[in-house]
Amino acid sequence: MILASLLFAFLAAVLHVYIFTMESVTWTRPATWKRFGLASQADAETTKPLAYNQGFYNLFLAIGAFIGVGCVAPGASGSAQDVVGWTLIFSCCGSMLLAAAVLALSGRKYLRAAVLQGSTPLLAVVLGALAVTAG
Repeated sequence: MILASLLFAFLAAVLHVYIFTMESVTWTRPATWKRFGLASQADAETTKPLAYNQGFYNLFLAIGAFIGVGCVAPGASGSAQDVVGWTLIFSCCGSMLLAAAVLALSGRKYLRAAVLQGSTPLLAVVLGALAVTAG
């Protein structure tokens, strides 16, 4: 279960780096702003500062999850490194999961994106909790 949890935490982090790229790097490209449901280039320009900030939030969560995976993978169970790693995985993936829940509650049109955004961190947290409590 540890390996599966680490895999899902890693995948959640990769997805959040991709989201960061869209929100903070390519936001004003039509392919990106249309994906986020904006109606025009003017809307993309108006919302660019908000998207830029949100993108970095996603990047920081991804970095935390990557570091957590990197600490747990080679660490001995119960070591300080292991505890730090699981703490990062649970806090970062838990935050990703809660953000997906907020997105889902924002309206039916966001449900698909919320499921995509929240599935991998949910699996990382659930499998990680099972692994930690079993070991």
